[in-house]
Amino acid sequence: MSSLESLAFAWAERGWLALLAITAAMLIVAVLRKPCRHWFGAERAFQLWTLPTLALLASQLPHAATASTPLPLVVAITSVVTAALPRIEGADRFEWHVGALLLWLVGMVVVLALAVVAQHRYRQRLRSATPFQARLGWPVLLAADVDTGPALVGAWRSRIVLPLDFSERYDATEQMLILAHESAHARRGDGWWSLFAHMLVAPLWFHPLVWWALAAFRHDQEMACDAVVLREHGTQRRSYASAMLKSPSIALALPVGCTWSPRHPLTERIAMLKMSLPSRARRNAGMVVGSLFACFFVGVVYAASAPVQGAVASANTTREYQLDLNVELGTNDGPARHTERMKVALCMASGKTGTMVTNRDWRIDATPSTEGDNRLRIDVVVAVAGKQIAKSRLNVVLGESTHAIGKSGDGNYDYAIVVTPVAGCPARAVAAGH
Repeated sequence: MSSLESLAFAWAERGWLALLAITAAMLIVAVLRKPCRHWFGAERAFQLWTLPTLALLASQLPHAATASTPLPLVVAITSVVTAALPRIEGADRFEWHVGALLLWLVGMVVVLALAVVAQHRYRQRLRSATPFQARLGWPVLLAADVDTGPALVGAWRSRIVLPLDFSERYDATEQMLILAHESAHARRGDGWWSLFAHMLVAPLWFHPLVWWALAAFRHDQEMACDAVVLREHGTQRRSYASAMLKSPSIALALPVGCTWSPRHPLTERIAMLKMSLPSRARRNAGMVVGSLFACFFVGVVYAASAPVQGAVASANTTREYQLDLNVELGTNDGPARHTERMKVALCMASGKTGTMVTNRDWRIDATPSTEGDNRLRIDVVVAVAGKQIAKSRLNVVLGESTHAIGKSGDGNYDYAIVVTPVAGCPARAVAAGH
């Protein structure tokens, strides 16, 4: 099996756990964001968006292996053949899981490329910008047109951008509030938050809920920044609302950065101006409650992501299978080639691993797992001299044959394995007879 196929199997094995965890986290945020904003403030509601990232990490954390006593295996070499294995029809077919992996990779690259292009287009409009005199901790630029800004642009080397008619469009109080808003974005590191959000969205481009989550994330980000400004300039609410209404919609997207534009729904933002802000005690309580809930949620995700095969194996330890292997192993020793051909029977319980080792350091591990009354999943690992060269996951009906075929990355080793599973262990009776 090629390295691309191995990557596809690993992606399928762990990717669905991450997908389920992130989906659950986004649904929880969707339910809690408005109540949290009402009870504890917009800043605490924005912090809920750390849950999808925490869920992703928790779903991928390794679990401690549970100790178990391996069951006895019966390994019987039933015959050694001199003829090559028959050609396996369809061995060179394009596997569906490889196609799915390639499609996912292409989609992720496209999403990232579109974000890079959008960011580049926005920054191109700043090439003619001029410095604006403002006593802030970040560079402030005056754009060359009236449609660019106000905004915080970039994650590292962030800069505040103002429209060309900034001094004419807004009065002195509104100018102060807008600069305070963009400065709050910079202090809170919202440029980095925006960058990280797009990096998380890119591999999940196929998930429709992710795109809603990105828009909701940006909206909550703006409302959290509004809360910071209102806490510092609470007596200027009318001027703050007037500045929002005077700002035109932004035509160009800004993936990494924060725009003041009323592209974000204004109704909730202006409605918040009429509400009293939560006290410091309530904000602190929100921090404590949010932290405890995050710990609980991460623990649940971690527990739920425990390897399923362990439970399957324990539930099926009484089921035993025999894997009849028809094996051809090829080794290139310089100009010479050595080929081993043999038939092997491995017997093991569901979830246990049977091993075949040859005198030329080939090792084949096969692990059957029950997937139904008449179906098995067989994980086959091929290694040479202690180095794994391939891993295959086979799905087969009892009594029918399937195959694993491939070669090492350097081309020095190749293999073809035909696997036929049967219930029970007929080889044990043969071994007892001998």
